[in-house]
Amino acid sequence: MENFVVSARKYRPATFDTVVGQEHITTTLKNAIKTNHLAQAFLFCGPRGVGKTTCARILAKTINCQNLTPEGEACNDCESCVSFNQSASFNIHELDAASNNSVEDIRNLIDQVRYPPQSGKYKIYIIDEVHMLSSAAFNAFLKTLEEPPSYAIFILATTEKHKILPTILSRCQIFDFNRIQPQHIANHLASIAQKEGITAESDALDLIAQKADGGLRDALSMFDLNVTFSADRIIRYKEVLDNLHILDYDYYFRLTEQLLTGDLTQSLLTLDEILRKGFDAHQFVVGLCRHFRDLLVCKDQATVQLLQVTENVRRQYLEQSAKAPMSFLLSALSLGGQCDINFKQAKDQRLHVELALMKLANLRNVLDWNTLHTTVPSEPPLNGVEKKNSLPSPNGGESVAATSGIPLETHPITSEPVNGYKPTNGQAAQPVATPHTNGTAVAHAAQPAVASTTKNPLPPRPLPPTSRLRTTVSLTATPTAGSANADQAVAVVAPTRPDKPFIFEQLKACWDSFAQQRQRQTGSMSEQLVLNRDLRLEGTAIYLTLDNRLQVDILTELKPDLLACLRDTLQNSQITIEHEVAVIETKKLIYSPLDKFNYMAEKNPALHELRKALGLEVDY
Repeated sequence: MENFVVSARKYRPATFDTVVGQEHITTTLKNAIKTNHLAQAFLFCGPRGVGKTTCARILAKTINCQNLTPEGEACNDCESCVSFNQSASFNIHELDAASNNSVEDIRNLIDQVRYPPQSGKYKIYIIDEVHMLSSAAFNAFLKTLEEPPSYAIFILATTEKHKILPTILSRCQIFDFNRIQPQHIANHLASIAQKEGITAESDALDLIAQKADGGLRDALSMFDLNVTFSADRIIRYKEVLDNLHILDYDYYFRLTEQLLTGDLTQSLLTLDEILRKGFDAHQFVVGLCRHFRDLLVCKDQATVQLLQVTENVRRQYLEQSAKAPMSFLLSALSLGGQCDINFKQAKDQRLHVELALMKLANLRNVLDWNTLHTTVPSEPPLNGVEKKNSLPSPNGGESVAATSGIPLETHPITSEPVNGYKPTNGQAAQPVATPHTNGTAVAHAAQPAVASTTKNPLPPRPLPPTSRLRTTVSLTATPTAGSANADQAVAVVAPTRPDKPFIFEQLKACWDSFAQQRQRQTGSMSEQLVLNRDLRLEGTAIYLTLDNRLQVDILTELKPDLLACLRDTLQNSQITIEHEVAVIETKKLIYSPLDKFNYMAEKNPALHELRKALGLEVDY
């Protein structure tokens, strides 16, 4: 039975023309051989499996060829080519720096360089994985690499260029190998399949090329795996998905369609199907973010070239990107990125991903609402009092003057306010106070508005609790003097209640009551550690001392609720809370002789003068 040879070795390129996806390098090397402009040292850099060692062997073989073709390729017929093909050439030496990385190994190599070749023009030394050499080995190699004999040529290959000393890089002619494009890999696999008599679906080869991530050797290994799996020597797309454990593009396209339509139920079922097939949830999140990124680059014709997929998949991306708004993709990328960052910290990782899908499914509704609502234009001042914004009430009864700094808006169809104000049916909108020029506050009387005729009005979007206005004063309607309309009335705000004095015992009792309430609500020990601090009262300012910045952040979160509780209970609006961070001094331990000397010199500075006078040095 004939021994099986893997495709990566069986179809290893033997000439420059057969190298896949590195035309910029093979063309340069062929021209250098034709014009006899060969450097003394070459450095081939790039990812794994892109042809570095292969090009190094082809270059070594072609340099010593005795009958070059007009295209600059080796003839494969002369004595040098035959001996190289049989791995019996005495002029080409290949060294694995991963296992021969000591100074002695480099010294042995330098000793061999001293002897000229017995036949042929050059002695070529190929050092693979050269970044594995030790620092001492690199330094021993420097002089020979800088001034080698005229017959010696060094070819270095590495996947990690940044680990090589700059002194080595400056002595080499550097060639950077690129990742091979998926289309080139797919075409190469198709030619091999034709030579082997294997039937392969084009989508299956495209999928292998994508999974290889620019490495031809990895693609050939996966090709052999799928050939072995198929008993009838037919490579099918579905079988490749199962063998390589790849999440199909169709899942991402289907899930995106469901998110665009806001179908949360089907989105969660799709996620469950993906997880039941054994796919990692984190990899799914990363793939979904990548899918949104690919849709985003398809929005502009100039960036479509950044999409490194096959033509069939590219067509699907272009179709779906036309349906997905730019705002949706940008927001989805932001949510997906946050899910990716916080995934490993989540206790229930599946729930974490499902929450992200819920937000994505509701994203389109939020974006649609933002495009619907419009801002009502401001009306001219009434009797010298400027009105910020007027809102027609949804029942068509009256309008409300907005006096906060927040712009109040209404829905263009339902005429309902979108900032959380919605009077009940049959209830007129209450007037809202606006500051008057003489220090009093007035509220504009409601004006009649047109009633909404929409049958299914959209519900208003409420404000966050921190931005809702709370009216704590009573309004009394009185006519405004000098008003243009005598029947129009304004409301004068009653004076606010005066601040009451309080003592430390009252403050302490209110503070402890708030701490007990927070403990029942949250049970956070960190909050209790902050609230159980010693207090100091100076006037209406409360001072407490904290240990670190973490406690400062906790106090900052508690301060709004804490101040509201204290001011309401003690009936004093001037109460403030101040804090300071106590710096805890740590005692420095003395270990080394230098630490001992510095400790003694702090007590007696004359020791420094003594050390200088005697020319002494402190042991480290």
